[in-house]
Amino acid sequence: MTRSEPSRAVRLYGTEEAPAKERLLRAGPLSVLFDGANLRDIRMHGEEVIRAISFVVRDKDWATLIPDISDLVVEEDESRFAIGYRAGVASKDETFDYEVAIEGLASGVLTYSGRGKTQTGFLTNRTGFVVLHPITGVSGAAATITHTTGERIETRFPVEIDPVQPMMDLREISYVSAGGQAVTCRMEGDAFEMEDQRNWTDASYKTYVRPLALPWPYRIAPGEGVDQKITLTITGASKGARRQGASSAVLSLAEAKGAVPPLGVGHQPEDAAAALRQAEKLHQLGLSHVICHHDPRRGHNAETLAKQVQAAVAMGAEPWLEAVVEQLDDDGASAEIDALGKVAARLDHPFTTVLVSPAPDLKCTLPGSVWPPAPDAAKLYAATRRAFPGSRIGGGMFSFFTELNRKRPPTEAIDLVTFTTAAIFHAGDDRSLMDTLECLPHIVRTVPAIAKGLPYSVGPSAIGLRDNPYGEAAVANPRNIRQAVNFNDPRQRGIMGAAWNLGYFAAFAEGGAEAIALGGAVGPFGVLSVPTAFPQPGFEGKGELYPVWHVVRGLAKLKGRPVRLLQSSIDGAVRGIAADTQKGTELWLCNPSPNVLEVRLPDGFANIALLDASSFVAASRQADLLDRLTPVEGQTLSLDAYAVVRAFKQG
Repeated sequence: MTRSEPSRAVRLYGTEEAPAKERLLRAGPLSVLFDGANLRDIRMHGEEVIRAISFVVRDKDWATLIPDISDLVVEEDESRFAIGYRAGVASKDETFDYEVAIEGLASGVLTYSGRGKTQTGFLTNRTGFVVLHPITGVSGAAATITHTTGERIETRFPVEIDPVQPMMDLREISYVSAGGQAVTCRMEGDAFEMEDQRNWTDASYKTYVRPLALPWPYRIAPGEGVDQKITLTITGASKGARRQGASSAVLSLAEAKGAVPPLGVGHQPEDAAAALRQAEKLHQLGLSHVICHHDPRRGHNAETLAKQVQAAVAMGAEPWLEAVVEQLDDDGASAEIDALGKVAARLDHPFTTVLVSPAPDLKCTLPGSVWPPAPDAAKLYAATRRAFPGSRIGGGMFSFFTELNRKRPPTEAIDLVTFTTAAIFHAGDDRSLMDTLECLPHIVRTVPAIAKGLPYSVGPSAIGLRDNPYGEAAVANPRNIRQAVNFNDPRQRGIMGAAWNLGYFAAFAEGGAEAIALGGAVGPFGVLSVPTAFPQPGFEGKGELYPVWHVVRGLAKLKGRPVRLLQSSIDGAVRGIAADTQKGTELWLCNPSPNVLEVRLPDGFANIALLDASSFVAASRQADLLDRLTPVEGQTLSLDAYAVVRAFKQG
């Protein structure tokens, strides 16, 4: 750790880049948050009716380009607000410029128009509006849709996560909010359709421009115009508005149900040497398993696999194998798996669990498209079982839950269903990142329909992306900023990263996952600092601990303990998990917000340890920091942004 005290931004977010500033604008009972480019948290009478409206420009790899904003004008009085600005984006020497005009009225009418052109021509996967509808209170709700032809259809928002598009050819969608308000969203300028963004752990249903059945990427020709408009109309009074800006939550615990699953991490061959150098320290985590990744297309071989196994064993964890199969025909794939099994035999069969996937399944196949050639799944799993006798065989997807939902494995041929998730695929801002935790129970509710009675494991999952199923690769981040599709995301190294990982583990532990793997031990998804090619301000790369270290270490110790569901008087105000231990009940919780939050602990929790911005430096040096419980006066805590609490109740 450097001698100078890290800034609060680095302690919280791992970067000096300031969080997006959000300005609250009101027109009577209508309110929005303006983040400098887009609208978020659109409410009427205090109830969220639309999560966000954005005019977005995405490149050929689906990365959302960050616009340069100019000529921003914001007006506001009691009955109206208005926003106008100019914006431009650039990608590979091509540019697109556009203008935005927004108006909100106290009557409950909001309009948002975007108009733009390119002088150079512009290659894009999507340019235009995206509207995000909330999932809480909306999942399963009735809706009326109007097609571009004018035909009206009655339907519903899906409850289980829809693998494709639940609503197509949209001009307008109307529904009633949980609070009883009528919401109508009209979309003009192109044909819109809806996808269930819960597939990517986004807490939203998304209506977006340009049907995916059309070719992509596509080119906007020089001089060609884009002209679109969203009109939102909300009527009626809300009967049950969620509290906006609530700052106090009362917590309680439900009866024990299920057990805390084993916690592991992912591993890449390029991280093996650094992990071995830090193996003594990493052993303190008490990890249950390490998922060793093997992909022959990337030059992985018997030597790289042996080094990963060596690192996993040195960490005191069971090695799992995550094997990508390169050969596309059944016989070739079987021979490839057989050869890999012989490599494992020479290593004395270290893999208790073997997960296998054909290489084509690592890339996205959009709805309506034909999946590329790949070995027959059942035959591939049978070959894996022969090559790895005694190992548990898992199948599913190494990419996202999206792909698992769209191409479900033959469960009769495997012992375990597996998948990973993405936290920052569609958006890279802090609010969207933490909102993904709201979505995880919806994934938990959908998985049983895929697993058909089999257990499931999730991960390795982190804030950043290992791979990009929709483009060439995840986005390198030499500037150390927040952005969608980041490979090395700075928040992994901040207090916020600790909070997100805690919330992630808690959701799947309560949801019955058989095993959970977080991102990694070292590297961009890791828990401690080693030399890297990317910036990591506040750390020198000499084994200093990221805040997430303490979460992983604490939760790993709870393996097998009865889970206690954490409940809050304010939905989503905290994230966390509790478990009964031999000495009492242990509670882990976090404030998932950048705002100070007061929480009242459940009765009897008299001792706590705190991980927040003020303890960041100590946390980077003291592996057992959260073992040091101290008495708390009363049971009400004031939690700083993204603070993590370990609390204990005796007996």
